[in-house]
Amino acid sequence: MKNTLFICLFALFAFSGCVDDEEDFATGGNISPELTPENKENAELNAAVFEQLNLDYPGLEKVKQYYEAGENYLAASALLEYYRMRSNVENPNLSLIDVITTTAEKEKADYALEYCFASSNFVDKNGKPFSIKKDGVLDWTIVPSSVTSGEYQKQLHRHQWFIPQGKAYRETGDEKYVASWIEVYGDWIVQNPKPEAGPIDEGPWWQLQVAHRVSDQVQLLEYFKPASNFTPEWLTTFLTSFAEQADFLHDYPYTKSGNILITQANALTDAGILMPEFKRAQNWLDKGYEIYNAEIDNQFFSDGWHKEMSLQYHTDVMDSYYNMIAFYQTNNLASKISPDFIAKLRKPAEVLMHLTYPNYFRKAKNDSQDEKHPLPSFNDSWKEGKTRNVLLNNFKKYLTLFPDSEELRYMTTAVNGGSAQGVVPGNDMKLFDEAGYYIFRNGWQPESTVMIFSNNRSNDISPAMQVSSHNQPDNGTFELYINGRNFFPDSGVAAYSGDDIRTWFRGSDKHNTLTLKDMSRPEKEWKQNIEKAAGKLLTSQKSDNFEMISFENPSYSNLTHRRTVFFVKKQFFVLVDEAIGNASNPLYLSFNLCEGTDTEVVIDHGEVDSNNPASYSNGQNGAHTAFADGNNILVRTFADNNQAISMHSFNTPGAGEGDFTGRVSYVKDGGDYNNRPAYTIYSEKEADKNMRFITVILPVSGDTTTKKVEALFTDSGYSDNGGKLSVTIDDNETYNLEYIL
Repeated sequence: MKNTLFICLFALFAFSGCVDDEEDFATGGNISPELTPENKENAELNAAVFEQLNLDYPGLEKVKQYYEAGENYLAASALLEYYRMRSNVENPNLSLIDVITTTAEKEKADYALEYCFASSNFVDKNGKPFSIKKDGVLDWTIVPSSVTSGEYQKQLHRHQWFIPQGKAYRETGDEKYVASWIEVYGDWIVQNPKPEAGPIDEGPWWQLQVAHRVSDQVQLLEYFKPASNFTPEWLTTFLTSFAEQADFLHDYPYTKSGNILITQANALTDAGILMPEFKRAQNWLDKGYEIYNAEIDNQFFSDGWHKEMSLQYHTDVMDSYYNMIAFYQTNNLASKISPDFIAKLRKPAEVLMHLTYPNYFRKAKNDSQDEKHPLPSFNDSWKEGKTRNVLLNNFKKYLTLFPDSEELRYMTTAVNGGSAQGVVPGNDMKLFDEAGYYIFRNGWQPESTVMIFSNNRSNDISPAMQVSSHNQPDNGTFELYINGRNFFPDSGVAAYSGDDIRTWFRGSDKHNTLTLKDMSRPEKEWKQNIEKAAGKLLTSQKSDNFEMISFENPSYSNLTHRRTVFFVKKQFFVLVDEAIGNASNPLYLSFNLCEGTDTEVVIDHGEVDSNNPASYSNGQNGAHTAFADGNNILVRTFADNNQAISMHSFNTPGAGEGDFTGRVSYVKDGGDYNNRPAYTIYSEKEADKNMRFITVILPVSGDTTTKKVEALFTDSGYSDNGGKLSVTIDDNETYNLEYIL
């Protein structure tokens, strides 16, 4: 009876508006310590929690008193009361005032009531998360028959629907969300015991899965603790499992540098600071700091780029470092972080700034892909979730770390057409030569032009470019943003694990680069993936007429791809591609264009007469766009003298069987993608001859059919030391360009 009274009174305190202040509501209400429940001698408790706790920690006096008297249920009840009332720690990432559940979160929370658990982007044909309930029980090993990616199981064990259920409970007060969490998580604990020998493969107790769970659980405790379903019995089960998982992360650090290890450090920091009542809390915190401190020089290049070469993991790792600093500062531990430690994060913060497209500053008018995605998608950097609001939050975080940065201040104020403060970042080309990213830019206004090249090194955990690598075999590829439109969006990811879809999207010819024909499959026009990513910047130059970079990659054992790029008058681009080496395979120079109808994005076909070298200036090897808004481009490719070229594209009659329909994906899982035009420039190569191509990409305001482009090499042939060429626009503007290596 006393227990019933306790629950009813607590519910009244928690859910009525009659509280003294917002802090009482946020912590669960002001519960009188006199409302002691009746002892339950047969309560199903996990008494191991009392051995894991430091019962001498301030506030646990009652817990210790009851436990030492053998009154475990009363001890657990006092412990629940303590957690409902405590205010000694603060999670800066969590606010329990006026919790609002988004439509997507509410959907995940409600689907979970039906045992349909949101696991990344994996859904059935009706767009619903897959159910793991089979024959009346939950099958945590299940892989739906339509899922070919191993990522499904990894994501499933990160319990991505629990936080939405916590928010839904806090917003509605509906206990069904709490009951669902307790049932499902309790079942998971029973069915997935901690392995005695440490991590096994990439299963439920792989460090990344455990780290995600631990960081979520410190929030779930706060979301759910006022609930009547959150009983003393459940608290002991929850806390015992929590400590077991935090101990696991402490005892089994990930063996390789990278985002997984940093995610592990983040979870240990969360656990150590937010759960100080545990005996090993300081050990957790110390281990997290040890990893953070040791890794800050290992995670990033000297130019600021994260070594896994993906903006996704770059921002994730930066978030973890920011999270660690915020936790320390919020909980009066800031003195333990040296200024030098924070200073090392400045260049990584600036990387994100320089990689941001100007549509970030455009006031949103629609829901188009170009409006939504202000970042490139190279190397497993999926566009999903990288909206201007996400970017803005990142820049706000970085500005708190570096309040003297007027450029970061600009990024936080000029977004979405806002009133700009601070200083506009510069327009000069930006070279991250160690990581292999090069940026041309003529402004920071929405109508500006930005071209970004990716010329990676293999510095992540899989240097041989396996399918699991975050580095895609695409050295030399680029994205080109002009006036709000990305004309060459990266193909993306589509699937995050090693299946056929991921393999397709990683294909070198699915990017804007040069590849060889796969001679092991001569009956079809198959392209051979780049075998090595060891990008190197050769030179850069700035003059009154152009900015220029030249870089290369030893793509194959018998072929190096050298690409030189001119940004002429800050208006248009000229690419010189050189195939250097003794390879005798046919070559493919691939271009993957933006989405559009067949009248908006048009492949232009033309072949060159090898007996009449001058004729290549009249060839139409390339493409043009005809968007009604007048924001268009004209693309033309020209070959060296006496070098025959032809075009293959997916809609060309008689094209090789291995040619492909272009695709672009904006998500990381589920295999979703849109078709888009793509084509390749084809040419034969002899072993004793190096090959050269010129590609002009001309922005056009209006009708591209009125524009004419010609280009030719004006030197005596290929040279290791550079080259000369001439580009003429509309028969009246000629630009003589030269690169010296």
